[in-house]
Amino acid sequence: MLPTDFLHQKFNAALPYPEYVRSGNTSQQDSWRRVYEQATLTTAQRQLVGAFERDIKVLVSSGVWCGDCVQQCPLIARIAEANPGRIDLRFVDRDEHADLAERVTICGGRRVPVVIFMAEDYEAVALAGDRTLSRYRAVAQRQLGPSCPLPGAPLDPEEMAATLQDWLNEFERVHLLLRLSTRLRQKHGD
Repeated sequence: MLPTDFLHQKFNAALPYPEYVRSGNTSQQDSWRRVYEQATLTTAQRQLVGAFERDIKVLVSSGVWCGDCVQQCPLIARIAEANPGRIDLRFVDRDEHADLAERVTICGGRRVPVVIFMAEDYEAVALAGDRTLSRYRAVAQRQLGPSCPLPGAPLDPEEMAATLQDWLNEFERVHLLLRLSTRLRQKHGD
């Protein structure tokens, strides 16, 4: 259970993306920067996110040291940047906020990244992580196939695009859930 007051407290303690990335060492910051610079939304993707009508609070439990976070969180940041008036994105370090990590375990573990989507009033809406379907497919192909890439190998552009689309789909799903919410429709008169 994720009470709204607990989520509100964690969200207020969280950092915006640039500050969160700066909390890492130089090497970690460089890794996050490289993925962020590669990540781009298409015009259609930017238009979709730009048309969101409901506010979405997004809290990410992450680790600047985490390879999966490096390859996914910059994509999430790019999505949020497409509509900063509606998407408020924040990050917390999983280990520094263990009380949150313990409440959002996946498959019995404190995985990262874990993305908590909330309504404007910090009501929990959805939880996603630690990898999208496309990312799991790519990792499975590497780890369960005949060979694995060397650590630090560049991210395949097709994998990045597919992972970005997976995250965008989740943002859209959450937005539609909020847009169609009876509670919020009554509140906003729409």
